[in-house]
Formats: sequence, C-alpha cells, structure tokens
Amino acid sequence: MNKSAHSGPAEGFRLKAKDYIGYAMGDMGGLLTFSLIGAFQNKFYTDSLGLKPSSIAVLILIARLWDAINDPLWGAFIQSRKPNPRGQFRPWILWFSIPLAASAVLMFLKIPGLGPTQYLRFAYISYILYGMMYTAVNIPYGSLASVVTDNEYERSSLSMWRSIGAGVGGLPGTILLPMIVYTVTGKYANGTNIQALDEKKLFWCVVVLAAVSVLVYYGHYKMTTERIKPQKHVKNANYHATATIRELMKNKAFVMLCVASMLLIAFQFYYQSTYTYLFTDYYGKPGLYSFVTVCTYLPMAIFIPIMNKLIRKFGKKELCAFGMAFASVSVAILFFLRGSSLAANPYVFLAFTFFSGLGQTFLVLEVWALVMDVIDYHELKTGKREEGMAYAVFSFTRKLGQTLAGVGLNALLAYIHYDGELSKQGIALGEDVLSKLYDISTLVPAIMLALMAVILFFGYDLSKKKLADVHEKLAQQRMLEAE
Repeated sequence: MNKSAHSGPAEGFRLKAKDYIGYAMGDMGGLLTFSLIGAFQNKFYTDSLGLKPSSIAVLILIARLWDAINDPLWGAFIQSRKPNPRGQFRPWILWFSIPLAASAVLMFLKIPGLGPTQYLRFAYISYILYGMMYTAVNIPYGSLASVVTDNEYERSSLSMWRSIGAGVGGLPGTILLPMIVYTVTGKYANGTNIQALDEKKLFWCVVVLAAVSVLVYYGHYKMTTERIKPQKHVKNANYHATATIRELMKNKAFVMLCVASMLLIAFQFYYQSTYTYLFTDYYGKPGLYSFVTVCTYLPMAIFIPIMNKLIRKFGKKELCAFGMAFASVSVAILFFLRGSSLAANPYVFLAFTFFSGLGQTFLVLEVWALVMDVIDYHELKTGKREEGMAYAVFSFTRKLGQTLAGVGLNALLAYIHYDGELSKQGIALGEDVLSKLYDISTLVPAIMLALMAVILFFGYDLSKKKLADVHEKLAQQRMLEAE
C-alpha cells in the first residue's frame, strides 16, 4: 500500500477522479441487484410465488436474526485478518462478487411445478444466501472509505460519489424494469389497465444485471487504493469484537447515527416496495414508478456541486436534520390530500415525491461521511481504529431497517386485505383496499422521515463545531502515535 495518510496532515492529500469513480463503482455493483429487492422482491413473492404477506414477514424476521450473528462475525473476521499486499478490504469485495451475483439470480427464480410450501422453502434459502453474500461484499466496501483518505472533505466527496454510484446502479432496476416486466391482464372500470408482474421477464433481466455487477465490481477493485495503514494485527478476534461492540454502544453519536440510518433504509425499502403496489394497483401505471427514482435522485444533481460549500457553512448534522424535516412535511401533504382530485393524479404525487427527494438528499449523500466521522470519534475516545467491526454493527442496524420495512409492509398489506392473485386474473382490487393502499403509502413514510429529523436534531451530537474539534484532536493524537 501507499504511504499512510497518518504520516502527515489529513488536509494535504487530495483524491483524483479515478479514486472517486472507482469508489462509486463499489456501490453501483451492489445496487444493480440490491435495488431489485425494494422494487420487486415483495411483489414477486406475493404475486408470482403466491406467498402470504404473513409468511414473508416471518421469512424477513428469521433472515435478520441470522444477520445478527453473521454480520458481526464477518466484521470481526475481516478486522482480524492480516492484509495482503492488495489491501485489507478490496480483495474480499472482488472474491465475493460472483457468489453475490449468483445468489441474486436464485432469489428471483421461479421453479415450475412447486407448491406454496416448496416455494416458501426455496425463498428462505435464496433470500438468506443473498443476504450473506451481500454482507461478505458490503462490510469490506463500507470499511474501505476510511482507509482511502482521512481528509474530512474528501470523505464527504467519497460519500457523495458512493450515493451517485448507488443511484446509477439502481437505475436499471427502478427505471427500466418497471417498463419491461409487467403484462396487461385486464381493465379497471375507468379504463385503466390491470397489469401483472411477468416473472420470466423479470428473471432474465436479473440475470443480465447480475452479470454486469461482476464486471463493475472488478472495475471498482482495479481503480481503488487503500492508503491508510491498519493498526497492529489483533490476535484475539473474539475478545476484540466483544470489546469493540461494548465501546461502540457507549458512543452516543454512533448509536444515534445507527438509529437514523436504520430508519433511512427502512424508509427507502418501504416506499420503494409500497410505491410498486401504488403505481401498479392504485394508479394502474407501473411504468410511472420509474419516475419515482428520477424524482428521488434528481435533487442530488442539484446539490452535489455545492454540497461541500454547504457543509463548510452549515455542517453535515445540521443540513441532514433540516432536510429530513422538509421531506417529512412534503410527504405528509400527500397524505392529507387523500380523497381529492389532486391525490388521484399520479403526476401531482410525483411532484411532491420530488420535494421529498430534495430534503432526503442531504442524508442520502452524507450518511457514509457521517459513518466515517463516528469512526474517527471512536478512535479519538478509545485510541483504536476498528473500521471492520464498526461498519459491521452499522450494517446490521441497516438490515434491521430492512426488517422493519419488510415486516411492516407485509403486516399492512395483510391488514388492508391485499390479494396479489387478483391482478393476474385481470380482476380489479376493491375501492376500500385501494384507498388504504394510498394511506399506507403516504402516512408511514411521513412518520419515518419525521423521526429521522428528531434524532438528527436532538440525538446525534457531532455538530459542525464539535466535529472540527474532534478532527483537530485526532490529528494531534495520530502525529504523536507516528513519532
């Protein structure tokens, strides 16, 4: 590896375009398949495999219980390994990219002739396997940024580029596929098409995206560099993991960020899944779901050029908290419009989705920079830099967010008596079901966004002023260690 960035001031090193693009490709590779879970997994289970929402909820719960064991173990394992000449984290990403792609394909495979119980068993196997492979890739990837540079603003840029990579990786699954994988099966009374998910079209689209993801991961591996040398190898990995988790739980900023990020991923998965149902069943226009992604990510193009200037003036915590409050109000307005002619217009819904996206942009772009900040704070408080374990715990809380979204959505689908078999038969859903579908698509996201705003305003305590003090003291601490 190159000379450690710890040997000099953090402000002295500047990353190049290759570093940004290469780092972004890591999340781009993951989101090519990961975005399909939010966009299509639940609907594939209910409509194509005929699984009951209650069964899906139990599946997600069990998968996350396994993650509670698997994620910290994997983080501890990686942290305890001696880096080879190619780096501490990058080789793991490369090695597991192919198994990750294969497991994604299995997750959307419908084997002909199986019964509901057999489909459920296969769903358990493929869903949990994908989660394990994603962990194997994502924990080292999440840890990588902290060893690329220790410059605060370069890290902010890396976080933005990661979000760009995620956005680009999610485009095929959330923009192109909704226009491809549905088939018209009938019409509503108002003439709107009843459309059903075509599992064969979806499967072959997943095969293509999975293959492309492997190539993207290889590009990521070739274009990234680990510059900050790891601390001395820890022999007792079990004790190391337990002690680190205890210390992290004493770090208020880390805990509050985990909770906020858990709600963020829950919100993202929930609205992606719910909007799939909303635009397919309520509006009868599944192709318009593509514009949800556009409305969510277009604001990034507005703020990315000026993000670091805004951070220097206002601070990351402050921007993220205000943004989530604004996003919550935008979605809440949609809920209060229910029953009106405005609510019946999908383009009005998309307009408010854009306003919500404006507010979400700050946390979506900066969440990974915030992770690196709390890892720095952990190092200042404990004298130990343990990216692998810190990111493993953080990653697990995000998976809890997936659980919250998956269990919550399926519980609500059961509550409103959603029946995925009707659309396949060309039968319209009842007005009461459609009305409640609109309600759960607006009220629940508004509440989650409001909770994130409260946590960031009053719980996460690394304000602009405090963070500057942390980095100043940490730079002094590292200089003393280097002497």
